[in-house]
Amino acid sequence: MAWLVSDSRVLASAQIADDRRSRRRGLLGRDDIDGAMVLEPRRWVHTIGMRFDIDVAYLDRDGCVLRTSTMTRHRIALPAPRAHRVIEARAGSFERWGLHTGDTVEVRVDER
Repeated sequence: MAWLVSDSRVLASAQIADDRRSRRRGLLGRDDIDGAMVLEPRRWVHTIGMRFDIDVAYLDRDGCVLRTSTMTRHRIALPAPRAHRVIEARAGSFERWGLHTGDTVEVRVDER
């Protein structure tokens, strides 16, 4: 389990997909997600086969949000060349969390 933290605020719980298999699967086959999925390393995503629309944030190595977008189902995003990781969440989550381009997001892993 991990947490997304920005400006000393906990945004959401997060699952980390940091190996080839988990990155490939991502949110495919799910009906929903509580929190977020962090794909690392990753520069682009797709929603082909997804069951719901998602918010996507592209972060550089320092955790700075390079851009965000909302992707409808069955789409392929353009790569973000400077991105190191991608955060995916149910569409509308970033608005609720107040996450914007330029924010810094830290992924804190719960070691328990």
